[in-house]
Amino acid sequence: MATLPPFAIYAVVGLVIGLESMGIPLPGEFALVGASLLATSGLTNPWLVGLAASIGAIVGDSIGYAVGRRGGRAVLQKFGRRFPRHFGPAHLAHAERVFQRHGVWAVFFGRFVALLRILAGPLAGALHVPYPKFLLANAAGGIVWAYGTSFAIFYAGQAAERWLKQFSWLALVVALLAGLATTMYLKRRANRHMHEEAEIPQPEEKTIVG
Repeated sequence: MATLPPFAIYAVVGLVIGLESMGIPLPGEFALVGASLLATSGLTNPWLVGLAASIGAIVGDSIGYAVGRRGGRAVLQKFGRRFPRHFGPAHLAHAERVFQRHGVWAVFFGRFVALLRILAGPLAGALHVPYPKFLLANAAGGIVWAYGTSFAIFYAGQAAERWLKQFSWLALVVALLAGLATTMYLKRRANRHMHEEAEIPQPEEKTIVG
């Protein structure tokens, strides 16, 4: 991404996040983090990175909502057959329980969770969440997530740049390995929790309201 002009970087961020929000499993958060890190060296502007990510999130989720509203649960099951690692029965069941429990708040907080970030739009449409409530939660969550992540990474990158000037590359490798190990542990723990929850019988619930 560093070889692209700034405008193209913003476009890529918005496009990737928009497609992810429509229900396509793409690394939207990775694109946002990468563009935000480039702002540390002045190649991008964190305000414009956040703007591109916000637009992608809001537009993509709205398109995903329309697809889910029109196709219903069948479209979610079709996604499950095409992307079983992302939309398998356990993933879908878990996401539906979150929506049934928290209503429209699942759209807002789902922006910060990888699985719900992908499923929020189509699932809200399939469950007939009222669109005005969905749009409000979608826009609020998208903006907070986009700008919060953009500036958090931007300031963290600036701090790391100053810190790394005082330490060796060995320290950097150790830090990266520790971060990778922690991420893998948390991901496995979340997946285990999701599968355990999926095995618990749940009462049948109907159309959700916000």
